[in-house]
Amino acid sequence: MFLSVFDMFKVGIGPSSSHTMGPMVAAARFLDMMRASPFEFAGLKGSLHGSLAFTGVGHATDRATILGLAGFVPDTYDNDKAEAVLADIAKTHTVTPEGLPTLQFDPKADLVFDYDTNLPGHANGMILMATDAQGDVILRQVFYSIGGGFVLTEEELAEGKATDEGAPVPFPFKSAAEMLEMAKSSGNSIAEMKRANEIARGCADSFAKGSARLWDVMNACIERGLTTDGILPGGLKVRRRAKGIFDALMAERGMNLTAPHTINDWMSVYAMAVNEENAAGGQVVTAPTNGAAGVLPAVLRYYLDHVPGASGSHIEDFFLTAAAIGGLVKYNASISGAEAGCQAEVGSASAMAAAGLCAVMGGTPEQVENAAEIALEHHLGMTCDPVAGLVQVPCIERNGLGAIKAVSAASLALRGDGEHFVPLDAVIETMRQTGHDMHEKYKETSLGGLAVNVPNC
Repeated sequence: MFLSVFDMFKVGIGPSSSHTMGPMVAAARFLDMMRASPFEFAGLKGSLHGSLAFTGVGHATDRATILGLAGFVPDTYDNDKAEAVLADIAKTHTVTPEGLPTLQFDPKADLVFDYDTNLPGHANGMILMATDAQGDVILRQVFYSIGGGFVLTEEELAEGKATDEGAPVPFPFKSAAEMLEMAKSSGNSIAEMKRANEIARGCADSFAKGSARLWDVMNACIERGLTTDGILPGGLKVRRRAKGIFDALMAERGMNLTAPHTINDWMSVYAMAVNEENAAGGQVVTAPTNGAAGVLPAVLRYYLDHVPGASGSHIEDFFLTAAAIGGLVKYNASISGAEAGCQAEVGSASAMAAAGLCAVMGGTPEQVENAAEIALEHHLGMTCDPVAGLVQVPCIERNGLGAIKAVSAASLALRGDGEHFVPLDAVIETMRQTGHDMHEKYKETSLGGLAVNVPNC
């Protein structure tokens, strides 16, 4: 099992990796299929199913799909250009993706929110179709957005493509138990093993540059969130809070009466800054998803700014260790809120961040595994019930609490020797089972929980 750091952490746009980035990626893949086809195309159609339908408007799924069919991709997304293209599509009812003829596409008529038909492969399903001049469908593909911006066709899902394919790696651990055994027998840290795997897949030359870009984007997102106020889009009229909290914290610096627990406010404000930017459709990094994008950068910023002796040279080890844990969770359970609730998003992010922090603070592999276990264990059962289908309430504050739990978990693990009662593998399996048993109304459909018990008008 191998998932690169750059699979777990992808630069993209808000508000959702599975509901915004995934559909945009799927649309881009469909355009590639069209370019490789011998048919002559004249139009496009599509349908959104399951969670993509129920919370699609709040998550900008329709907007992302439209832009994807127009040729946009998350990594190079330009918001100003996107707005201009959307206006043109609304006016002309056509899209003109590169390498294809002008295609008829009226979003209001040709992109359907199908609330009645769930596709069998995953809760996040969509169908894209291309038509000929007579309007007959001549190319059709089912896509599943499986969380964290990962997208599979129905054929790939059936063939097991959600698992790893590629050249062998020196440390092919598929479980935390295997990871610890390989660390013990090799004498390597988790980060060292993960780095060796990355090098084996050809990432040696680009890894340092890629890691630096990830942190640059994460930190820039924090800074934008800390300096921007106003009301978030979507209709709930949720007020941005990060700037006000940050300004107050800065004003209190140096005061002798500041309470020790104020450090929790710093962790929270870093996370909230990211998720306010995400909710506004800004540029973020999946960590491992957009809905949980604030946890890991908040913990890393906490480490760099508040921990004595912290060094920027440890950022790569933080990412490597966190990605190793995230890969185990994704491989053995899920990082998708639509599949397993928010335990799979913020819970996974908290476990990843706890592991990364523990590692850069000198933790042994056993302590790192313990840190991840503590953080994930205490998110078990967490539902995904966003009010009005927006990644705002309770998502923004939840990232702050996920960061606090991550730091606490790492600290507890570092106070021990790595020996503990519940193994990480057992918690990951429990999370998978809990997600399977969880009612669908608590899994990113906005049909239960806070979404129906909080007035959203």
